[in-house]
Amino acid sequence: MATILKDTLKAQFEALQAERERSWTPAQLEGNARQRRLLRERFDPAAVAQVGDILPPQDFAQANGDQLSLDTLTANGPALLIFFRFAGCPACNIALPHYADTLYPTLRDRGIPLVALSPQQADRLDEIRKRHDLPFPVATDDDNSLARELGIAFRPDDRPSPPPAGWIGEVTGTGSWELPQPAVLLVGPGRVVRWLAVSPDWLDRPEADEILRQIGT
Repeated sequence: MATILKDTLKAQFEALQAERERSWTPAQLEGNARQRRLLRERFDPAAVAQVGDILPPQDFAQANGDQLSLDTLTANGPALLIFFRFAGCPACNIALPHYADTLYPTLRDRGIPLVALSPQQADRLDEIRKRHDLPFPVATDDDNSLARELGIAFRPDDRPSPPPAGWIGEVTGTGSWELPQPAVLLVGPGRVVRWLAVSPDWLDRPEADEILRQIGT
């Protein structure tokens, strides 16, 4: 079972930020806040996928070698896709187990697939699934293919050259700075977009009850 989490995502992210303010240097805090602020300011809701858009076919690899596809996931109704950054992302390690506890049971009972997607290589992604015993698939959006299609892929402003040890492309195994902005996508049969919530600030993600309202539970 996933870790039981009772607080809202907002409360947990506030606790994470408070801990960072206690332990990070002023330069680290400023850099993190600046990037989140810039992403919020630049975000254009009209530039991302819209309700009614039809997505191209997409396949996603899992660590065990199995493949998921948009067509298979939506064969019998809608599917919910949660985009996250990478397995070691602290905010993602809050959001995914929270959704496992607060969102997944209702979706499971309604027969709505839930899949978490990141550009990180599938074998590395399995770390977060195992760490929290997540009950839903965690798979790779190779080369940010679907994230780009949705208009949610971005590169951080601070990209030293040459990249330092432990840079994001090394962590993800992609050799790229590119990541998805955290997002929740409800997609229906025919790969039709039904709802897309994008979080340019990765410490501000939709709560489970908001997602369930959009699904119509």
